[in-house]
Amino acid sequence: MKLEALFNLPPLARRLLLVIGDTLAVLVAVWASFAIRLGEWWPDMLQEVIWLFPLAVVTLITAFALVGLYRPILRYADESLLYTIVLGVSAGILLLMAMWVFLREGLVPRSSWLIGWLVLVALVGGGRLLLRRFLRRRFRRAAIRTPVIIYGAGEAGAQLVHALRYSTEFEPVAFVDDKPQLWGSVVLGLKVRAPFKLPRLVTRYDVRLMLLALPSVSHHRRREILETLAGLPVRVMALPTLAELTSGARRIDEFREVGVEDILGRDSVQPNPALLQARVSGKSVMVTGAGGSIGAELCRQILALRPRRLVLFERSEYALYAIEQELSAMRVNMGESAPVELIPLLGSVVHRRRLQMAMERFAVQTVYHAAAYKHVPMVEHNPIEGVRNNVFGTRCAAEAALAAGVETFVLISSDKAVRPTNVMGATKRLAELILQGLAEEAGPTRLCMVRFGNVLDSSGSVVPLFREQIRKGGPVTVTHPEVERYFMTIPEAAQLVIQASAMAQGGDLFLLDMGEPVRILDLARRLIHLSGLTVCDAEHPDGDVEICVTNLRSGEKLREELLIGADDLPTEHPMIRRAREDHPPWPVIREALERLDQAAHQFDYPAVRALLQETVTGYQPENGIEDWVWRAGPDEEG
Repeated sequence: MKLEALFNLPPLARRLLLVIGDTLAVLVAVWASFAIRLGEWWPDMLQEVIWLFPLAVVTLITAFALVGLYRPILRYADESLLYTIVLGVSAGILLLMAMWVFLREGLVPRSSWLIGWLVLVALVGGGRLLLRRFLRRRFRRAAIRTPVIIYGAGEAGAQLVHALRYSTEFEPVAFVDDKPQLWGSVVLGLKVRAPFKLPRLVTRYDVRLMLLALPSVSHHRRREILETLAGLPVRVMALPTLAELTSGARRIDEFREVGVEDILGRDSVQPNPALLQARVSGKSVMVTGAGGSIGAELCRQILALRPRRLVLFERSEYALYAIEQELSAMRVNMGESAPVELIPLLGSVVHRRRLQMAMERFAVQTVYHAAAYKHVPMVEHNPIEGVRNNVFGTRCAAEAALAAGVETFVLISSDKAVRPTNVMGATKRLAELILQGLAEEAGPTRLCMVRFGNVLDSSGSVVPLFREQIRKGGPVTVTHPEVERYFMTIPEAAQLVIQASAMAQGGDLFLLDMGEPVRILDLARRLIHLSGLTVCDAEHPDGDVEICVTNLRSGEKLREELLIGADDLPTEHPMIRRAREDHPPWPVIREALERLDQAAHQFDYPAVRALLQETVTGYQPENGIEDWVWRAGPDEEG
């Protein structure tokens, strides 16, 4: 019979072969227990206790079967196999000793039982371990597996090696760790190396993939590690975060792309539970734009804080369906204690009556107004709709909240509202002015704004675009070599927005600490390197992905700002500042809005632009009229 045919035997036949092998081991162990004890190849005493041979086979094979020694698939067996073997051998030997005492047939030296136990453990255990090693090596040779280096020789790294050894895709070849005390040691058969040996290891094993087994390391340290790996020709992937692992959301072997938050993220500040719960827990909360990037994350975090009711207000049917399904699943996992009522509502924020009725009927106490058009070039080409949604949608939502007696209304604003050069930024600044003006006459309703920069991996952001361009082989398009942006993760931004709302007194403008601005060209280079590719440029003409510098898009600035003036104050939270900025009184804003509404209704874009410049201090458009319909010519119908 060929060797390959042996591996393809049915399970029952394979178990029968193991039983035959164990039977031989038992016979050898019985003989060895006397031969070793008496120092003879075939002692005369064996003739007196020849009955031990068949009795030992029946007793020990039965014990092995009862403890489950024939159930595991040998190639996948772990360390518990050895405990099963010891248990089976011990139980079998004890049964034999009991039978010997009961039968009183012949003389067996007491030390022979111990010798037999040791020999049988060695034969059965050693044989299985050798066979398991042979099967695993044969399996690895049969599969084409990608060699990987694991960065991090801790508990997560060890668990990862266990998982990968049963994989058909990856072959762990070495550990790398920062701790000098681990260098040279062996973990699960893999040697732990120093980080400075990485270039040699990558070449030696032809490694194209490196896995970061660092689920609990700080953002700062993770950033430093990634910077050292950026020059290597390897793709870098990471294990799930500690929160994902402990919650059971992802397994240890479910790798993820190294997120841009790993490259740019900061060590997060622990949230203040009192601030998180103040405007949400036990209350009726509404989120407008609930299906968008920020709106959806706000909904997730609000639901986790257990409001009494969560009203999802969204104009996109599909986006509303998707977030409602996700939150419903989350609610099921939360259990039945303090169930949260989910209300998905289709509607546009420019329909004030619809908003007011919803707020009144569902007794809304807190509103997070995230509904907005935010893609700069898109709004630049569709300015009237941008004005309608961002400006008049905010006014309708705020006035509906005032009429419905909402306790707190929070506007999600943008750093593009500071000295804007585009329509989107101008509309967001005008939305801020509306809330600042209404706050003077708001009565019991607290109106506030939270201003921050770009959020990572949001819809329409640069990072998903870069990843897609890299996946296709390039080129990666950067609008200008010096363009810079602030970045923050979506969960961090949403968490800070909720905490900022708890500090609102009326008319507040909160700024989120965005850290240091990031040069987009540097971001593109890092993403290319961490994908295991090289940049193609004048110095490296044989690189994999080219970076193509285009012109700044309509209304785009080189650098964004968060503060119009220089007056901002700290708050209870170290990453939230309170700004003080001048604004016109409400009657002036209201009169400007009336004229803007009329100009927008007549589709008089030059008048819309002029009114935005007149009302929004610092709005300096640097491009011509970009509206597609206006540029196509006058309305033929009049």
